[in-house]
Amino acid sequence: MRNMDDDTLIIVTADWEKASMYLKKVCDEVAKELNLALEEKKEDWEFLVNFGQRDDIGGVDLPQAFIKLSDGKVVHLMTRVPLTNDGQPDLKSAKELIKRKIAELRG
Repeated sequence: MRNMDDDTLIIVTADWEKASMYLKKVCDEVAKELNLALEEKKEDWEFLVNFGQRDDIGGVDLPQAFIKLSDGKVVHLMTRVPLTNDGQPDLKSAKELIKRKIAELRG
């Protein structure tokens, strides 16, 4: 049986990317609620190339969120925070999406 307490939420951010602060806020809350460690990687392009979601031309975008499971497997959770109909960051939807994906992984 996997020890879920050893799972780690990972975010890859950049100080110059404003959306990073929104994803960091959401992941801080999720980590606290689900008792997960939170690791922030700043502009870790190698990590993104290895595990991140790519765009149509093979590039990677910031910010992205992942979970590293206790068995070492890294799973992509989200790229960027979704927007509301009026173009504002939808932190509630982002939080729900991340929590739902983690719940699905945990079974």
